[in-house]
Amino acid sequence: MRRKQTSRHEEPWDIEHYHPEAKGSPKMLIALILTSVLMTSMAQILLKHGMNQVVDRNNGKPFSFNTQSLRLVATTPWIWVGLALFGFAAILWLMVLSRVALSFAYPFAALTYVVIVVYDTFQNEPVGALRWSGALLIVAGILLVSRTSHTT
Repeated sequence: MRRKQTSRHEEPWDIEHYHPEAKGSPKMLIALILTSVLMTSMAQILLKHGMNQVVDRNNGKPFSFNTQSLRLVATTPWIWVGLALFGFAAILWLMVLSRVALSFAYPFAALTYVVIVVYDTFQNEPVGALRWSGALLIVAGILLVSRTSHTT
């Protein structure tokens, strides 16, 4: 019985796995994805910092959809910086989406959670074993996805 011959890009566990129809080298694509993820994570951190300032300026009251809260949000520079960073991250993400399959790229977005857990740890926020376990499962899943074809 003759064994079916497969091309190099069909070997799912090959570290140099690369599909020729994808636009860009695998390392460049991963770098674009990770840069977008890091920018998105930083945007979230800046937005959180800005919203903490809004709450402080609003006598400890959380954000609600009223004129006072909207004015405070609109006049908080950290929120604007966070939104701008989201915009830049979105442009990078569009570059990614034009080069790879969504089912390949999208799981990497979960890395934002991992970055935030690490950030919270450095901020002395309580991060329990279950959150760390979830973060490790996310990383394991992304490692599996990264070893698959990434064609559009």
